[in-house]
Amino acid sequence: MISVSRLLCGAKFYGDSLRYKADSGVQRHGTTAGHGPVVVWNMTRTCNLRCLHCYAGSDERVDPGQLTTKEAKHFIDGLVDFNVPVLLFSGGEPLIREDFFNLAGYARGKGIRATLSTNGTLITRDVARDIKCLGIGYVGVSLDGIGSENDRFRGRQGAFDAALEGIRACRAIDQRVGLRFTINRHNYDQLPDIFKLIEEEDIPRICFYHLVYSGRGSKMRDEDISHEETRAAMNLIIEKTRDFYLRGLNKEILTVDNHADGVYIYLSLLRSDPERAERVRELLLMNGGNRSGVAIGAVDWAGNVHPDQFTRNHVLGSVRERPFAEIWQDTGHPVLRGLKNRKPLLTGRCAACRWLAVCNGNFRARAEAVYGDFWASDPACYLTGEEIK
Repeated sequence: MISVSRLLCGAKFYGDSLRYKADSGVQRHGTTAGHGPVVVWNMTRTCNLRCLHCYAGSDERVDPGQLTTKEAKHFIDGLVDFNVPVLLFSGGEPLIREDFFNLAGYARGKGIRATLSTNGTLITRDVARDIKCLGIGYVGVSLDGIGSENDRFRGRQGAFDAALEGIRACRAIDQRVGLRFTINRHNYDQLPDIFKLIEEEDIPRICFYHLVYSGRGSKMRDEDISHEETRAAMNLIIEKTRDFYLRGLNKEILTVDNHADGVYIYLSLLRSDPERAERVRELLLMNGGNRSGVAIGAVDWAGNVHPDQFTRNHVLGSVRERPFAEIWQDTGHPVLRGLKNRKPLLTGRCAACRWLAVCNGNFRARAEAVYGDFWASDPACYLTGEEIK
């Protein structure tokens, strides 16, 4: 996750305390900076939408193998023992699980910061109030276009309006909320409209996700935008981030799932503001780039542990059999062992890239999806040969 606001403007937000510290990217005995990783828990596969790019392949079915409430609390206890700083409740649609508030409250009571990733369509004013009362630190609502474009992408007419009402319900009671937008060929031209939306609706945060070819998203690799279009999208994001900052609008703008973004921002600053560029380089080195298997991990609804939420074809173990901490620190699995020290394993452009210390090989799931090799170059890296040489 790249904080464009922090890199470009020096603006500071909560998540920066995890991303930009001197030892943020350092792995010691399975922990980073004295704590376990941020954990994404796909607590259910069930969802009321059917999004084209869903990495979890979610639909309306209930998976009979999902963790029970008792098993889930035992899993959370293990995260507490491992000093996990953040538990992201995701899905499917987590608000569909009847015990969501019970489990989120349990995590909060144990001292873990709970956040929520949702499609937003089930957030009524009452639900927003319950989320606020529970102390959920952040609600990320996924929108992938304006109006009918979002509805087409998410497989349900009216999804955009319902999600927007969910956001408004959160804003009305000052519940921290933001947008999640996955850039692809079908919504790329709506980026200006998304920036207009977050200003008009006074939405304080947006994460722009690069497409990852996983789950149903594996069928969308041909729907990804080109490298030239990615650079144009980044130019717009940079321009709008600066514009918001200069106008005194306190917006946190981030990009996710492509660490070439940090290098691209650095190179753009190198031409216009060398002093700021040097500070950005320092922050990127602190962060260390992609941290799948290091500072972020994932657990699915059945309790299987994965290096991240997109690398679901690699199972490291099950929390039904062993505590999460034990699985995370066991380097017997070749993928987990490799991720903790991946630089010698990377091939192609990644192996020879001068930015490896700030990117860390980018996203392995895309490399495996396209080339069948987990350690191949990330095909979504849009830096030119001259820029990485």
